Amino acid sequence: MNKNETVVTEFILLGFSSNRNKQFAIFAVFLCIYLVILVGNLLIISVSIMDKSLQTPMYFFLINLSFIDICFSSTVVPRMLRDLLSAKKTILFQECAAQMYISLSSGVAECILLATMAYDRYVAICFPLHYMTIINRSVCIRIVAGSWICGFLLSISHVVLIMNVNFCGNNQIKHFLCEVPEVLALACGDVSVIELVIFLAGVLVLMIPVTFIIISYIRIISAIIKISTSAGKKKALSTCGSHMMIVTLFYGSAMAAYMKPKSKSSDSDMMNAVFYMILTPMLNPLIYSLRNKEVRTALKKARNLKTF
Repeated sequence: MNKNETVVTEFILLGFSSNRNKQFAIFAVFLCIYLVILVGNLLIISVSIMDKSLQTPMYFFLINLSFIDICFSSTVVPRMLRDLLSAKKTILFQECAAQMYISLSSGVAECILLATMAYDRYVAICFPLHYMTIINRSVCIRIVAGSWICGFLLSISHVVLIMNVNFCGNNQIKHFLCEVPEVLALACGDVSVIELVIFLAGVLVLMIPVTFIIISYIRIISAIIKISTSAGKKKALSTCGSHMMIVTLFYGSAMAAYMKPKSKSSDSDMMNAVFYMILTPMLNPLIYSLRNKEVRTALKKARNLKTF
């Protein structure tokens, strides 16, 4: 390292815009989105726990998905909202590492959980008589615990790699959070090996669950085709439609952000992060409640009891 270069101890998150009027408008939009995320996901968790008809493996996974979404968005959005109203948008190196760790852990856990939910639908449609035997409570708990453990292990490896990189000179991140590729792009010296490791990890974490989901849905569609009644086909498809919408949005944007061989920052990276870190957690409760008859019924029952 050159003696005249200053070692970076903090980063500046440039965010979406430097225009104050635009920042206030963006603040209002994302504050509303964050409130929807909190209220919607907490509502899904509460209703699924209180209503006995929803105490099934599918809703156990949905409860955990909602919890992950709250963790995921809460790691990013409150800090972003603060920065939008603040002239000083710096974040300490240690805070940046913590944000990367929590967001990566939540992201990996969600990848695995979404793949598990596809398998859950596959078993429910293709093996309905054996569903409760195959997807029992013990299996559900082990799957959820395993998804978090995988998230913790993978994210700590990423953070350790980045913590051992030298940062000097430029400390401005063209993003609203400490995203791994954007932080790594500011490193001094050759980080091509680390970039390759992170790229391969992204391929592993994203492509294996996606492949698993595709295989599950191929088998689901094959089973649905064999159903003789149109009502039966419609019911089977309705249980999968919500999940497929979330999978497409989450995996599509996450792949665009992480499955690239070089850490090159662009405006599209921020939009990808908005999709899988903020919009997906907001849409999850809306899609699962509006498209799911059982959840709508449980919400009506809860509202009637409250009125009574």
